[in-house]
Amino acid sequence: MKAMVLNAPKTPLVWTEMADREPGPGQIRVKVLACGVCRTDLHVYDGELPDPKSPIIPGHEIVGRIDALGVGVTDLRLGERVGIPWLGHTCGVCPYCKAQRENLCDAPLFTGYTRDGGFATATVADARFAFPLVEKKGGGEAGDDASLAPLLCAGLIGWRSLKIAGEGKKIGLYGFGAAGHIVAQVAKWQGREVFAFTRPGDTGTQDFARSLGVAWAGGSDEAAPELLDAAIIYATVGALVPTALKAVRKGGRVVCAGIHMSDIPSFPYRILWEERSLLSVANLTREDGLEFLSQVPKMGIKVKTTTYPLQKANEALADLRAGKFDGAAVLVP
Repeated sequence: MKAMVLNAPKTPLVWTEMADREPGPGQIRVKVLACGVCRTDLHVYDGELPDPKSPIIPGHEIVGRIDALGVGVTDLRLGERVGIPWLGHTCGVCPYCKAQRENLCDAPLFTGYTRDGGFATATVADARFAFPLVEKKGGGEAGDDASLAPLLCAGLIGWRSLKIAGEGKKIGLYGFGAAGHIVAQVAKWQGREVFAFTRPGDTGTQDFARSLGVAWAGGSDEAAPELLDAAIIYATVGALVPTALKAVRKGGRVVCAGIHMSDIPSFPYRILWEERSLLSVANLTREDGLEFLSQVPKMGIKVKTTTYPLQKANEALADLRAGKFDGAAVLVP
């Protein structure tokens, strides 16, 4: 197999040939067809997350086809197309797992961070944390590999953040990248109004948001034309927290959807008062994944992707950091 390996934080990923890996008990080996490039991959690259596996093969939005089954795997079959997400393993015995909150597991493993991921031609995964991908009504596979890959994190975390945001009809999205452009379409399908906030002056992304049917698009330094029921922050900028609190109505919610964010500046209590809530999203559960993916065929989501050959993973990460594309980047071996 071949992979783009991060040997140390803040150093270029290195094209590496290595021996094929065999799946252990309860595992599968997957031939990677596509792997999304996520903002979290930048956090791994920059060394902003604690205790990573090192060296590590990044990537956690994986679409692939099973080419080997470990002992005890009976629910999946050779040749089946599956998606492998960020949450790659949980202990099953901690209080959170027992309470059906496995996203908060005390001893988890994360794909592309604490276990090798999908910036490779093949990967090994825990079979319990691989999602069979959507099928067409009447049989057959639905969706191309590159378009499905971003759904495995941008889509899943977006879905969970939208659920945590509540049932409000007016939703603000701060940051309109991979997750934002997917969630905007999901929220619209649900009958909500979406207000998209981009980097100040980023008229290109604002136009992209409007093309997806948002009710309003502007810079994060602008006020929405009306108060919001909830706001979800996908950008990694802590200063957006007080900005979003000011934008929501009394009783509204602000959801921080990233795994890492710059420090939140102090803010006056009055913008939190009146029963506004500030919450965060941590990972996802398998139930979230099954729920979301089962409804994807109904939603009509159009994922905008920019594809790169696997060997150009460094370029894809740099372009993501610089905001050089709308939607999501995807590596294709």
